[in-house]
Formats: sequence, structure tokens, C-alpha cells
Amino acid sequence: MILKKVTKIMEIMTSNDPVKNDPLGKAIIDFQKTGIPGNIIVESDTIDDDVLPSDYLFRDYDNMPALEQLALAECKGRVLDVGAGSGAHTKHLISKGFDVMAIDTSFGAVAAMRSQGINTQLIDFFELKDDKFDTLLFLMNGTGIAGELENFSKMLIHCRSLLNDGGKILIDSTDIHYIYEDEDGSVWIDLNGSYYGEVQFNMKYKDQESGWFNWLYLDQDTLNNIAKENGYKTTILFENDDQYLAELTIN
Repeated sequence: MILKKVTKIMEIMTSNDPVKNDPLGKAIIDFQKTGIPGNIIVESDTIDDDVLPSDYLFRDYDNMPALEQLALAECKGRVLDVGAGSGAHTKHLISKGFDVMAIDTSFGAVAAMRSQGINTQLIDFFELKDDKFDTLLFLMNGTGIAGELENFSKMLIHCRSLLNDGGKILIDSTDIHYIYEDEDGSVWIDLNGSYYGEVQFNMKYKDQESGWFNWLYLDQDTLNNIAKENGYKTTILFENDDQYLAELTIN
């Protein structure tokens, strides 16, 4: 049954070409259909280029990093999984009895999740309205959704409109100051330039290319300060080198 659904999705994708700029979605659909991993090339204007194997997007709970496992354990009530990809986090939460809605801007990702019976919407987080959740889940560098530093405050304001009383945000990020470190440990950052955690990426997979897009990495102090300005209390739940998981609750 799943194979028939995936085949139908592939027919729609081929006829209407909705994934012209959707390398992530195409890679997800390909792996779901064939079980053969493909490489998503991730180019950056700041960080070294990287390769993301498509099968990593389908990891089960036991193969998730400790940060992600903890984030899933800290979820409560009705959950919104933002940027859900193939639905790996969503599927684990559903298996634990949670009511979850998954959203993504990738047509292929949403199509793949729908073929698995996941409640999902093809929508930008900032366009989601008239709904309420107890947990907003932002993983795989969730602060990146904001794109730029000036948008993170707007992101938290929008989160407030989607949170039930007593709700929480679970979000991870990485302080990438290490990119600017010299061998002696000194850090060289242009204080007159843009925030050092603002990065641009371009993703490629086969004939698909996303085009350059903005992504935001936040250090803990900056996240905490902006959260405080917007009426949130920040609790750091996990740290590993420069990566961390934060819980934000409304004061």
C-alpha cells in the first residue's frame, strides 16, 4: 500500500514538477521509494561544504543524537513539529501517543509524510495561524527558521500566538564562533558586520537545487537576551561542545 502511494506521489511530481527547487523533498521521495541513500550537497558561504545522506533523514529514535532524544522526551500535549522533513521526530512522538502536526515548506517532504498517514501541512511556519499547541518543536538547528538575527524576535512573537497557556518551545542551535578562531584560540569577528551566526546555504540533489537561502545559528547569550526581551524564560536542557537545546516558556 505504501509503495502504491509513493508511486502515485512520484507521478504527480513528474507531471506537475512541483519540486523543481526541492532537493530535500526529491531526496526523501527517492529514498522512500527505493531504500537507496543519495547525497544532498550542502554549499555554504561561510562553513565548509557538507554532504547530507538522505537515509539520515529517516533515522529512528535509537539512532538520533542525544539532544534530539531529550527534546522528544520533553515534549508535552499537542506538538507542532516545524520543518519536519521525512517525519522522523513526528513518527516517534506518534508512537508515544502524542497528537502531532508536522509542517514543512518542501513539497516532497510533505508528500512523503502524507503517504505515511502523518497529519501534515505544506506551509511556512510564519503563515500558520488560528491553531494552538502545547509544544513547538524546532530541531536540526531550529533557530535557522528565522533566517536572520532581526527575525528571531518576530519568530518568538509568532510562537506566542500558537502556544497554549503553559506551553513551551523546544529549540536547538549551535554557536559557530569556532569558525572564526585562530590556532591560538583567539576569535576574529567583525563587530561592524552582520551577526556572525547568519549563514547562507544552497542545497543540491541530482537535478534539483534550492537556491541560496538564509539560515541562523545563535549563541546561547543572544538567544537568551532576545527571549527575555519577548517575555520568555530560557532553560538550557542540553549542551555538547557548541551545540545546545533550549526550552523557552512564557513568564
